[in-house]
Amino acid sequence: MSVGELFILGFHGKVIPPWLTEFAAQFGLGGVILFDYSCQTRQYDNNIASPAQVQSLCAEIAALPSQPLVFIDQEGGRVRRLKEGLGFQPLPSAKDFNLLAREVKQEILAASYGELRRLGIRYNLAPVVDVDDNADNPNIGRIKRSYSADIGEVAANARLVDAAARQARIGLCLKHFPGVGGANVDSHLDFMDISDALRPEQEELFYALAPRTYGDAVLVSHAIVRQWDARHPMTLSPAGIDRLRRRLPETLLITDDMQMQGLQKALGTSAASLQSIAAGMDMVCIGNNLLDQEQAMAGIAAAVAGAVQDGSLDRAAVQRSIARVQKRKALLA
Repeated sequence: MSVGELFILGFHGKVIPPWLTEFAAQFGLGGVILFDYSCQTRQYDNNIASPAQVQSLCAEIAALPSQPLVFIDQEGGRVRRLKEGLGFQPLPSAKDFNLLAREVKQEILAASYGELRRLGIRYNLAPVVDVDDNADNPNIGRIKRSYSADIGEVAANARLVDAAARQARIGLCLKHFPGVGGANVDSHLDFMDISDALRPEQEELFYALAPRTYGDAVLVSHAIVRQWDARHPMTLSPAGIDRLRRRLPETLLITDDMQMQGLQKALGTSAASLQSIAAGMDMVCIGNNLLDQEQAMAGIAAAVAGAVQDGSLDRAAVQRSIARVQKRKALLA
């Protein structure tokens, strides 16, 4: 069983490191995520130098054993790994994008998503469909990652993004389930309790949009919703993921980065990854950017394989997750 299909991994540098090649050969590999900024060096010296370099790197990644998909966060504005200064297409923040005329939006999206396809990127971890319920939210509202406080405008923009992505054959991943626009802490730094901030119509937006969105994927946040699970964030919550899965039986469920400090304070990356897969997540994202744990990745995959072998992970559930990943690989090839 190719348990590596359950992982989206990041690495530091402009070329594929030997450990990643070995990981893919031993376990298979679902995906690789690219970053421009390195949290380790605090410089823009990570995976991205120029369009030609990214195109070459993506081709090398796609040629690894099991042909991993290349993922990126190209939302626009501050959360945009491919920046104009290095020769990439412009993409404004969601909040600024929302103010543009429809035809201008379509032109911007066609250029950006056409570029992603040419570069060899296959999944964009976007659009953000969190409604702007708290303008002072440090990770959403304050940095313009939400289209609007109007849920109808959020949905309309998401549909425009989908049309462009479908045309270019780029998979999309809606984020951040169940909707963290109302939060008042940054989950990169601490646990985020949205129990009192979550509106039912925000949760419903994911259910309405995901199956109609190209790539049919949802990124699950590390948010806590006490009404659903008083003890676990969504990425580790069987109750939360069961709730999601009942409405979206075949959607690809991807974790937010497992190295975020909220999770790290409670569990290490390995224990959190195992718990997340046990709870029903399809793909675990470990960026190796917030923390340098590159040499630990094979051990985490081996632990997952061992848990399948000894029955502590449900073999049939893991196989269903692997099948969802492989279905996307076939769709986006």
